[in-house]
Amino acid sequence: MAERLREEIASGRWPVGMRLPTEPHLAETYAVGLNTVRRAVGILVAEGVVDRRQGSGTYVTAIPARGAGSGHLVGVLVPSTSYYYPRVIEGIERVLAAAGAGVILASSEYRPDLEGERVARLLDSGAQGLILVPNLHVMDDAQAHVDSLRELPVPYVLAERRPPSPDPDDPTSYVVTNHAGGVYAAMRHLVRLGHTRIGHLGRVRTGTGKIITDGYERAVRGLGTTRIPEAIVAHEEWAPDGIFEFARTCRDNQVTAVFCHGDRDAATLLASARRLGMRVPDDLALVTYDDEVAELGDPPLTAVAPPKGELGALAAELLLRRLTAGPTVPPHRIELQPRLIVRASCGATVASQH
Repeated sequence: MAERLREEIASGRWPVGMRLPTEPHLAETYAVGLNTVRRAVGILVAEGVVDRRQGSGTYVTAIPARGAGSGHLVGVLVPSTSYYYPRVIEGIERVLAAAGAGVILASSEYRPDLEGERVARLLDSGAQGLILVPNLHVMDDAQAHVDSLRELPVPYVLAERRPPSPDPDDPTSYVVTNHAGGVYAAMRHLVRLGHTRIGHLGRVRTGTGKIITDGYERAVRGLGTTRIPEAIVAHEEWAPDGIFEFARTCRDNQVTAVFCHGDRDAATLLASARRLGMRVPDDLALVTYDDEVAELGDPPLTAVAPPKGELGALAAELLLRRLTAGPTVPPHRIELQPRLIVRASCGATVASQH
């Protein structure tokens, strides 16, 4: 879509200084989704071709050079385009746009059975390299799947996934978040605030669920907090009634803080605690993981924030190096530390970061 807009601008349809049609109009004209248009226009903004002006519209500021950039076409496969990964995609697009490379996006919808088909489509569409987020957490033999990727006809980089049990000479390049480190930082913060009885509302069968639960258990051991089995619960899906019962369990077991995997579940836990007469953060401090909508809570939720945009950008940079320099580029394994963004739900100074 970005390339089509570039061609229209280069052809003179929209000269410098002219306002582009509205994004809904462009979506209707080109028969694509509104989010696709927004991302495409965002690419042109990053390139300096157009400028968004608040309350006025989007204006052409430069004529794109024909044939400029690397000309590479990169396929991106993510599990979801609606939660967590939009910021990763933005980071990827920002770097590729600056290099003059194109992007083809596909989603596996968290279904391993769709991955092969979606990768094949990306390759059929001309992708010369791939950035992949495979559903390793629900595969019977995740390492075998990672090993099978070596048969791909193009270079690839994993994003937010790493080989689970690689051989010492595994050639896979990846960029991941140190999720366990983020959990540990959050738990350390709660301990510094005086909490020793900290519960965990977790998730299973997600890409990061086991890593985060294991990180919580390691923090309990390393920081010397009291382990309360009744208040350490992980489910594939949490219903509101289940979260209400978890809140009751925390109250009955004198749990004073909870580390929660997921902003939406944390928001439901906050509401459940209030129904039980518990004040947040006075009676129950909350910290969540993901920071997708945490700041919208009442009170705003302290959250561990993975560096999603930076992760996507680094994955794109690694792949571009491989595409331009060839197989002589050594494999890279990059691990990024998330930030702890302190807000009102834990009772500490608001808006501080660690």
